[in-house]
Amino acid sequence: MVNRKLIRPTLAEVRERAERDAQQRRNPQPVDQNRKRVPPEQTHAESFYYKKQMDNRTPMVIVLQDGEELRGSIEWYDKACIKLHRTEGPNLLVLKHNIKYMYKADEGDDDGSEAALEE
Repeated sequence: MVNRKLIRPTLAEVRERAERDAQQRRNPQPVDQNRKRVPPEQTHAESFYYKKQMDNRTPMVIVLQDGEELRGSIEWYDKACIKLHRTEGPNLLVLKHNIKYMYKADEGDDDGSEAALEE
């Protein structure tokens, strides 16, 4: 039979451990400091972009899921839609889930002038 000796912590060790635990509860440290933080759910980049285009009344081209192109400037937006102000034709309320992509009209306007020069 093995004789085991009981090892008890001293009263000073018990107090030290209690103080350390209380301090950790007051100032919790992240579990792993090298671990990447979870990015925020909302970065507000979309809002910033729309606001900038609205303030400048930038001519935009909105390409829908079916390939149709709408031209105009963004008048206002909300969580689900964009109101497009058009010079030719009526203003449109476009649902965001129908938008494939959008760009500034002066950036990607290819009206065939380059193709005409090559011929």
